[in-house]
Amino acid sequence: MDRTALIARKHETIRKLGQARRELERLQALADERAATGQPGDRSTARRIRQLQSTVEKLMAEEYRLRLAIDRSRY
Repeated sequence: MDRTALIARKHETIRKLGQARRELERLQALADERAATGQPGDRSTARRIRQLQSTVEKLMAEEYRLRLAIDRSRY
């Protein structure tokens, strides 16, 4: 893959990472709010939080791999 394509893919990965982090923060705040008010936990929210945490980790790893590939590629 050429450098330009790697950079474009890295930018797309960073965009997706930002979206996933924002959604994760929103759901964690919702879960915290429910816990603070004594409302029972929502299993689907907890499951979605775990999925988003996994997605964030995968995207961070992908961004790192792309950064290394860009550094190794020719200018």
